[in-house]
Amino acid sequence: MTGEVLRRFDELTPEELEDKLARAAAAAASYRLTSVEERAGWLQHAADRLEKEVESVSGMITTEMGKTFRAAEEEVAKCVHGLRFYAAEGPAFLRDLDRDGGRVGAKQTFVTYQPIGVVLAVMPWNLPLWQAMRFAAPALMAGNVGLLKHASNVPQCALYLEELFRDAGFPDDVFQTLLISAGRVEQVLRDPRVAAATLTGSEPAGRSVATIAGNEIKKVVLELGGSDPFIIMPSTNLERATDVAVKARCLNNGQSCINGKRFYVHRDIGDAFIEMFVAKMSALVVGDPMDEGTDVGPLATESGRRDVESYVDDAVGKGATVLLGGERPDGPGWFYPPTVLTGITPEMRMYHEEVFGPVAQVWTVPSLEEALREANGHPYGLGSNLWSEDEAERELFVRDVQSGMAFINGNTTSYPEIPFGGVKRSGYGRELSDLGMREFMNAKTVWIGQDA
Repeated sequence: MTGEVLRRFDELTPEELEDKLARAAAAAASYRLTSVEERAGWLQHAADRLEKEVESVSGMITTEMGKTFRAAEEEVAKCVHGLRFYAAEGPAFLRDLDRDGGRVGAKQTFVTYQPIGVVLAVMPWNLPLWQAMRFAAPALMAGNVGLLKHASNVPQCALYLEELFRDAGFPDDVFQTLLISAGRVEQVLRDPRVAAATLTGSEPAGRSVATIAGNEIKKVVLELGGSDPFIIMPSTNLERATDVAVKARCLNNGQSCINGKRFYVHRDIGDAFIEMFVAKMSALVVGDPMDEGTDVGPLATESGRRDVESYVDDAVGKGATVLLGGERPDGPGWFYPPTVLTGITPEMRMYHEEVFGPVAQVWTVPSLEEALREANGHPYGLGSNLWSEDEAERELFVRDVQSGMAFINGNTTSYPEIPFGGVKRSGYGRELSDLGMREFMNAKTVWIGQDA
C-alpha cells in the first residue's frame, strides 16, 4: 500500500514449470474418476478453513493490493459462500440430462457432462481471491485440474490458494500456482497437456490469449474490460440511487471491471443528482486501508495511478470540467481521490476506454432512449445498471442495453448463483452458476439403440 517491498518471490525455472505441468496432467487422469461427493466434501473443508482464517487472509489481501480491510473481509466471505454453493449445488449441475430417445430412433439418449482436464487460469490482482475462486470452485467440482497464473503483485494470495485446496483434502497437484511472468503464458497454453484457459484481465491480454487458444483449437473464456453505464431516471429514489452510485464507482478503490463508470442521469433530475453525488463522493475518507474508517485506499500499483492521472489530464486538457478531485494527494502511497468529471466528449480517451480508478463521468440526457444510445456506443459490454420505478423503462432497458448483465435498482455485482460475463470487447463465455461450470466440460451425447 506504500510502495515498500516486503518480500520477493522467485519465478519458476523451466525445469520447475515442466514438473508442475507433468504433475497436473498426471493428477487430471486420476482426479476425473473421483466422486462428486468427495469433491463436494473437499470444497466444504476449504470453505471451513477459509472462514476461520478470514482475519489473516484479509490482511494479506490488503497488504498486497491496497483495498480496505473491510472490503477484503467481504471478499473472503464471498469466497466462502462460493465454495459452499458449489459443494451444495455442484452435484445437481453434473447430473446427466435425459433426452427423448424415441425422437431419434434410440432406446435411450442423454447428455453427460465430463471434465476436460487441465485448465489454465490467468487472473488479475483487483479481487485476488474471488477472481481465482470463481474459476477454481466450479472447475474442481467438475473434476478438472487447475493451474493458476496470478498477477505478479499478489503472489502470497496465489500461493495461499494452492495451500488452501491441498490442506482441504484435494489430491496432490489438482490445484497448482505457477509463479511465472506474463511472457510465459503462451508456452503453458500451447502445451498439449493443457486443455483450456480462462482469463480475466485487459483487452490486449484477452486478444493475445484468444489468438493463441484459437491457433491451438482450445476453449477459452474471457472476462475483459468494462466501462459500465449507470442510468438514473426521474421515477427512482434519488437518495438511494446516489448512495449506490458512490459505492458503484469507488468500490475496491474504483478498481473493478463492473464498477459503474459512466453515469447517465435524466436532465429533469440532473442538477439534483450531481449535487448529491458530488457531496457524497467528497465525504469519502481516503487513507490507510487497514483503518476501519477508511472508504478508499491506495491504487494497487504506481503505474495504475499514472494511468488514471493520464486519463484525467487528457480529458481536462480537452475541455472536461472537474467537479471534484482530479489531483493526486501529497505523501507516500499510490492514492488517488474520488473524482467527478462532466463535459466528456468523444475526443477524450476516457470516453472510449476504461478508467481503473475512482473517477466518475457524468452526463445529463433527455430520455432513456438517449441514455441507451450513448451507453451502447461504447466498445465494452460487461454490466449495466438502471434506476427506475417505471415498468416500461425497465423492459426497454433489459431489451436494448448491450451488456452481459443488466441490474435494476441495485449495484452490479457477482454471485455464484447467476452467470457472469459480457459481450462485445468485454469478452465471451460465462463464469459462475451452472453455465460457468459447464464451460469447461465435455457435454457428451450418448445414444443407445433399440434392443436387437
